[in-house]
Amino acid sequence: MAASTDAGFHAGELAVQQRAGVRDDAARLVRMLEPAQLRGGMAAFLRERTFAVITGRDQAGRLWTSPLAGSPGFLEAASPAVLDVHARLADTDPLRGLAAGQKVGLVVVEFATRRRVRINGVLAEAAEDKLAVEVEQAYGNCPQYIRPRSLDPDVLAAAVGGARYGTALSPQDVAQVGAADTFFLGTSHPRRGCDASHRGGPRGFVRVRPDGGLRWPDYPGNNMFNSFGNLAIDPAAALLFLDFDTGRTLQLSGTAEVEWDDSAPGGTSERSVAFTPQQLVAPGRSTGSRPDTTAARHDLLSR
Repeated sequence: MAASTDAGFHAGELAVQQRAGVRDDAARLVRMLEPAQLRGGMAAFLRERTFAVITGRDQAGRLWTSPLAGSPGFLEAASPAVLDVHARLADTDPLRGLAAGQKVGLVVVEFATRRRVRINGVLAEAAEDKLAVEVEQAYGNCPQYIRPRSLDPDVLAAAVGGARYGTALSPQDVAQVGAADTFFLGTSHPRRGCDASHRGGPRGFVRVRPDGGLRWPDYPGNNMFNSFGNLAIDPAAALLFLDFDTGRTLQLSGTAEVEWDDSAPGGTSERSVAFTPQQLVAPGRSTGSRPDTTAARHDLLSR
């Protein structure tokens, strides 16, 4: 049986929906957040996929978002309430060795058909080559901003090498961010747990600020504001940039703040997100040690 979950939107989501003026629109979607089971079309969709992203906390408690890839079948609905992920996180990945018992979020994307599913639940098992998630929520997202493309799961594996651990973006990192039309955002809520989502836009929609932080505009979506609702409660955020041609990954962990601009034409409010990186993991000649997350330490099982 799936782990219990709170029903409906939490206070952060409701506050952001109210601020954006979409509270009534979002209310029509609240049933999507009810406990779900992996049956029928949902189970078949997952079984055929080759790519997913997971958000969780490392052994010291810092939030990260990481890629998962494999041949069709690597995502398996072991039961209507349990998703098995038959994949191995890279040795250099900051979530390598993530602790079971914590809440995690996944987003599974089929780029060719522009479909995506978000899954939230409890990580019941974390073995060398398998993760088992007790599913609390599973629901589809709209296809907006998903760029059609083909993704070879072998590209990710081939790109894994040494890792550079640090706090500042290199010129290559800046170039990768500037060329991206897609990235993945991880957020967290103290009680509901982690969430992983897809963000897309025109190439270059994410900008690197002079101070080394990142900024991107928020485009209209389904009005649920799961990620922004989490940020209203907990500013911790994790970003994953993936070069789909080379498999190069850039993982950032830090804090994010939603900024509102009420001066838009017609009295509407536009939003952007300012992200401040604190730790990063990127490919390169192995340097430094795994990110220092002492300041982020807390009891994972309390989340």
